[in-house]
Amino acid sequence: CGHWIHPPGPVCPECHAREVSPQAVSGRGRVSTATINHQLWHPAFPPPYVIALIELDEQPGLRLVSNVVGCDPADVHAGLRVEVSFEAQGDVHIPLFRPAADA
Repeated sequence: CGHWIHPPGPVCPECHAREVSPQAVSGRGRVSTATINHQLWHPAFPPPYVIALIELDEQPGLRLVSNVVGCDPADVHAGLRVEVSFEAQGDVHIPLFRPAADA
């Protein structure tokens, strides 16, 4: 049916099909909501940093939690256009978001 699912699941919640598979997305979206963390919880993540709910362009309601980087945390707001930027952590690439070039 073309409905995007995140987090991934074995069944489409719209049409109940079991034929679901990973699909590439544009990596572009908007900040739906965000908060700035000022607490040091782990030495690898010095504050301040932004924790945001990103709504991807592919579908209303298709959201994921990530960090917004590459700007002053105070400049992050709901509606800010963002694009994905991957950070390598060993063999894993973490999807982070930064303000879009056209923002």
